[in-house]
Amino acid sequence: MKVCLAGTSCLKNNKEEYNKIPFLLESFYTIKEWQIYYINKSKLFLLDSGAFTFMNNFKGKVNWDEYIEKYADFINKYDIKYFFELDIDVVVGIKEVERLRKKLEKLTNKKCIPVWHKSRGLEYWKKMTKEYDYVAIGGIVIKEIKQKDYKYFIPLLEIAKKNKCKVHGLGFTSMKWLKKIKFYSVDSTSWTSGCRFGIIYKFINNKLIQIKKPLNTRIKKIKENEVIKNNLKEWIKFQEYADKYL
Repeated sequence: MKVCLAGTSCLKNNKEEYNKIPFLLESFYTIKEWQIYYINKSKLFLLDSGAFTFMNNFKGKVNWDEYIEKYADFINKYDIKYFFELDIDVVVGIKEVERLRKKLEKLTNKKCIPVWHKSRGLEYWKKMTKEYDYVAIGGIVIKEIKQKDYKYFIPLLEIAKKNKCKVHGLGFTSMKWLKKIKFYSVDSTSWTSGCRFGIIYKFINNKLIQIKKPLNTRIKKIKENEVIKNNLKEWIKFQEYADKYL
């Protein structure tokens, strides 16, 4: 399993460490210029459209055709192999998402990674996994798909496997479920939680262990750079383990 680290723009002062990350996911909306040099050096790089972030920060009506054109220009300029569609079903509806998908694929002359949501239904999943060799499941982070529903990923992945289709779990890094649910790839920003929530990670006995500092010795009293470097190092160990054994 390819565990992609997301939210890595905080590594601006740690470019040597950034270059060691084997699997990456970044957003078109938030990716920084300095990161571009490294993206095609990783073993796997996935580009998210950043559509929701853009929409939440944009005042006024969004011109999605214009956004798609800029997204496609970036993909073409830097020869991005794997990129997600604009899965904005809840905003514009599935038909418009499909139109934008077709436009994106025409502009790039490549197939994107379509993102399935519960609202699309089982038949749509079957169709997606027949037509594409790499798809994603969304709605995990926002709890559209709750933990009690994770068991349904297993039959969905079985359908994809029969169709020889790889599946990415967007924002899915539940340590409890990773060994049970065989996604081809997943992504997480959890490694950045050290500076946000006072957590230091250690990879011990094939598990990522969280060490939470007591309030009087919170991360803010430790050099932030050292925490970032430590957590990144431990998560890279986990990436390497997952690539071999999960």
